Amino acid sequence: MTTARRAMRGPARWLLPLCGLALLAGGLVAASAGRWMPHPSPQTSAALTPADPDADMPVPKQHNFSSSNTTHVTGIEIPLRVGLEAHVQAQLSDVLAFYRTELAKRGWEEKPDGAVVAADHVQLAFASPKGPATLKLGRAKDETIVSLVQRDTEAAAKANFLPIAGQARLIFGYLAPDVASLVINDQTIKIAGGENHPQTLDLPPGTYSYALLVSGYRVRTDTITVAAGEAWSLTLDGDKKPDQIY
Repeated sequence: MTTARRAMRGPARWLLPLCGLALLAGGLVAASAGRWMPHPSPQTSAALTPADPDADMPVPKQHNFSSSNTTHVTGIEIPLRVGLEAHVQAQLSDVLAFYRTELAKRGWEEKPDGAVVAADHVQLAFASPKGPATLKLGRAKDETIVSLVQRDTEAAAKANFLPIAGQARLIFGYLAPDVASLVINDQTIKIAGGENHPQTLDLPPGTYSYALLVSGYRVRTDTITVAAGEAWSLTLDGDKKPDQIY
């Protein structure tokens, strides 16, 4: 697996290369970019307009900060997952109204399952033309914090990352061959290892403890919570937590 991260503030750019031994999902490439905008005054819902009316992932023109990130698999042009983070100087109810309007224009259908709409936070699920999506809103420092994620079902299927119905899929591997095992859900799974040779495991939704054994020694333990329809990459790289890739 090759992992690259890109962030921008003005012209600054950098890459963080993969280092160390890790539990890897082969061929994944992650990239991100962000920018700060001038601090606007509070807006009403009527004044919230999209910065780019044609963007697949809309953000209000009145945002202070926005960043985007994508997760790709080597050899597949379509991203597995696209994310948008933004800070908007507006009331949460106004930002929610903006997204309900703009996402409906893009063919996103709001789903009632698990919907949470409160005064200080929102979590909604959508069926988008490309796959499942989520919108989360929160409040911090007089701003509304936006997290918008869209997953691409076609890309996940091509990468063999799409879990079976009602379950979640873990993707894992190890750089060194034939030395490591994954212990999870009362199973000990031998990891064949080697670069770009990911293995997969489907599990029912829930929270699981897992451990990585290398040459018989327990070198990493952690927990992971997964939901139906998700795919996660298990990575051992310092204290790095599992990454949701679909």
